[in-house]
Amino acid sequence: QVHLVESGGGLVQPGGSLRLSCAASGNIVKINTMGWYRQALGKERELVASIFPGGYTEYIDPVKGRFTISRDNAKNMVYLQMNSLKLEDTAVYYCNAAPYLNSWGQGTQVTVSS
Repeated sequence: QVHLVESGGGLVQPGGSLRLSCAASGNIVKINTMGWYRQALGKERELVASIFPGGYTEYIDPVKGRFTISRDNAKNMVYLQMNSLKLEDTAVYYCNAAPYLNSWGQGTQVTVSS
């Protein structure tokens, strides 16, 4: 059973920054491509950022240049630095492997509002 615990969300004004953290059990961070997903109210969950075992990263277009995904294999941690936040970034953010494993954490709410 994989356990994923996300933290770091909150309420921020447009243009602000947040850093999300994900603590994972086992070795999934070390051996898997890891991703940050988000689900906005009334929308499907989407993968917004991925980091491959070798460190290569991918982002969806709306977050390119603003979000940075990183990992610490020794600590089984994955991070998402989010800068220049926009209203449309409001969502619950989750981390998981990519493709995802059938075990989700509780997520962390990010609300961008003025």
